[in-house]
Amino acid sequence: MRKNDKIDWGRVRRVLVIRLRSIGDTVLATPVLTTLRRELPNAEVDILLEDRISPLLEGFEGVGVQGIGAGARTRLQAAGRLRTAKYDAVINLHGGSTSSTLAAATLARYRLGFSHYRFPRTYTHLYGSPADLWGTDQLHSVEQQLAILGLAGMNVDRSEPTSLPADPQADAAIGEALGDYGPLALMHPAAAYDTKTWPAANFAKAAEHLAAKGFTVASVAAPNERPVIEAVERAANCEILSLVGLPLPQITAVARRAGIFIGNDSGIAHIAAAVGTPSVVIFGSSNRVHWRPWTTAPSEIVFNEFPCQPCPGDICRAFDEPRCILSINPEPVIHAIDRVLAKASALTGQGR
Repeated sequence: MRKNDKIDWGRVRRVLVIRLRSIGDTVLATPVLTTLRRELPNAEVDILLEDRISPLLEGFEGVGVQGIGAGARTRLQAAGRLRTAKYDAVINLHGGSTSSTLAAATLARYRLGFSHYRFPRTYTHLYGSPADLWGTDQLHSVEQQLAILGLAGMNVDRSEPTSLPADPQADAAIGEALGDYGPLALMHPAAAYDTKTWPAANFAKAAEHLAAKGFTVASVAAPNERPVIEAVERAANCEILSLVGLPLPQITAVARRAGIFIGNDSGIAHIAAAVGTPSVVIFGSSNRVHWRPWTTAPSEIVFNEFPCQPCPGDICRAFDEPRCILSINPEPVIHAIDRVLAKASALTGQGR
């Protein structure tokens, strides 16, 4: 901490959380939001997200969602807007140049971050590391983000779940589109990098297995991921519903309806976990401790261990191809699907 003054949370009336970047990062920030709503019941809480991600949290109970576009002019306008909002406290969960600049622009009395953030002098309260709270650096993203609240004097629950709001219009649209289909299995066969992308032919085998168990298999993807879905469809001897380009609230609605999710480590996997969908996630280059499904629903991760894991993932630096993800055969994934479905069925039976 740069200053010794203790944060007087009782006098904080407006809080801004900054969480730029991806879908998964946003989902995994929601425990911070629920903690703030619980610990500061009389305060207004806002979160600043990138425009393309902000619909994901629209309707989150007790939280205002603000979007920010790309480009220097748009971000300069956002900085002015944030300054006039007169926030008492800003909690930066990102720490890059843009988010640090925006945190500084608020002129909030309390500006919280970690010591490794860009432009550290712009913060009033800096903390060394999430490990200072938890006593280990083997932490999930949720634990890392909650740590900033704990180090700032709040009560935090290490097992705080992720959550996503329901959107009635999105639910209605998906209900109309999928109402005639039976039990749904949701698949996301794409990922940001090749080192995280399980081969399409393997996903096809998993889809065939799910179809044989009576599921309707639906694949979601962004428009630029369409070729991945088409490759799975060509390889599969079963029908696969192609749901390309759905808005994020509709992807959430599909995940909420699904009986199981199967996919690579991606933001869609975190959406499925947040809405309680049983899941099987295939890991290649990613940090499994940091990015595993954060859920109490039945879930498994499937991986083959390599000494070079985890790695940045943009390219494979250890081999001529990303063996970590390519070496995973369909059989262990199919076995994981069966185990997860059995656990989910047992839990459903207990609830009756």
